[in-house]
Amino acid sequence: MKKYKLFVSMLSLISVVIILCTFFNKEKKLTSNEAKVTLSKSNYTPKTISPGSQSNYNIDLVMDTDGLFTANVSINIENISNESWDNLTLYFIPNMCVNKNSPSLDSPSEVKIKSIQIDNKEAVYTLIKDKLSIPLKERLPHKENITFKMNYTFTLPKNGFRFTKNGSNYHLAQWYPMVPTYRNDWNKQDYSFNGESYHTAFCNFKINLDIPKEYTVVTTSSNDIFPSKNKSLFRINNVKDVFIALLKNPQIMQKEVDNVNIRVFTMNGTDENLAEYIKIAANSFVYFQKTIGTYPYKQLDIIIDGNGMEYPGIVTAASIYDYNYNEDIIKQIIVHEIAHQWFYGLVSNDPYKNAWLDEGFAEIASSLFFMPKGNKLLKYRNLDNLKPMPSNLPLDKYEQSTQSNYIYSQSYSKLAQIFNQQGGKRAAEKFLHKYFTTYKYKELDTNEFVRFMKYYFNLENNSLFEDWLEIGGD
Repeated sequence: MKKYKLFVSMLSLISVVIILCTFFNKEKKLTSNEAKVTLSKSNYTPKTISPGSQSNYNIDLVMDTDGLFTANVSINIENISNESWDNLTLYFIPNMCVNKNSPSLDSPSEVKIKSIQIDNKEAVYTLIKDKLSIPLKERLPHKENITFKMNYTFTLPKNGFRFTKNGSNYHLAQWYPMVPTYRNDWNKQDYSFNGESYHTAFCNFKINLDIPKEYTVVTTSSNDIFPSKNKSLFRINNVKDVFIALLKNPQIMQKEVDNVNIRVFTMNGTDENLAEYIKIAANSFVYFQKTIGTYPYKQLDIIIDGNGMEYPGIVTAASIYDYNYNEDIIKQIIVHEIAHQWFYGLVSNDPYKNAWLDEGFAEIASSLFFMPKGNKLLKYRNLDNLKPMPSNLPLDKYEQSTQSNYIYSQSYSKLAQIFNQQGGKRAAEKFLHKYFTTYKYKELDTNEFVRFMKYYFNLENNSLFEDWLEIGGD
């Protein structure tokens, strides 16, 4: 569902699309396959993946004037797997930023856990890197609930990875204990600073904030206001995670499109920058909503600061002042991250095992937006010398230097090839809409994607997938 280090191939791809698309001609007619395919609930049943756990978060978060945060977290967790649990495992990613786990940071985090409780009783726990483990005194059966509570304090590292302090601004990403999905065991992978190694279910949140008054609060919530209040409460349901940014003296521009308030924040830009950014954000948002499906929130925030990344209801895009990116590259990042509101934010996949599903489709959606009407999708051309390897391997199977070539570029190119065979841009747009409406608020993996695409385009075998996807395994 991402990232600064992975953007190299993505930016090159979209730049090629923008430059070369003008050389294509009129819109092509639909192929017979595209014209004849229709799907309905009566003749296709998705085989989606159960999250195994369902969680409701209640969090109080207080920040003092020195940048120390105090969090009181209560999570009601239901076992919706078919097994009983003898332990509880959570992600606690702030611990990856302490000096012990990130000694290269100039100013690492300080994290102190004050207490952990299970059903209001003090619990024994272990914390190794980002893995928080609590043995349960009694097994938790199917359909039973447990309440996890944690009180802790933390600071943010300077120039960290998403969970970070950038200048005077705070980016709180993955800042709270997060409940993984459950697949015969807790689906918790080793943390990676390259790509997303955490995977959560759609959950419900209630968050109380108490923040120094000089900060503008920007969150996943649709109810943020400007200027912000230093004390606020927001609730949001059916989201995979919650992001909070605390910005000091930002510039802001707002525009309402399709009954959604789009807001762009920048710390170093000009009015001209803001006008350009909000124009591309609004235009791509309208295109995605019309082409793919309805955006479920009343607000979409874009922060031009920090690493490019998507969160429900909010995205960040690298600043030209931090990374020497020009305005065109920033626009491309904005569009790619907005596309993730649909592919990651609403159609879910495991970003450790199947990162290509959201990244490949975000690439496809972005390229479709930049293309003139009727053109075919362009192949990413710098893959000829790439070592043959599937796009759907777990993150730890790739070398860091080539990971994005497979997850972003190869998956985009192979999908583009299939869509071009079926009619080009129009075929891709129709597919994205049906794919989204079929799997909205559901999780799928590579095998289910192949099954759906074969059905949709009436494909007889796996020949279009075998040279770039590993099919049949987990």
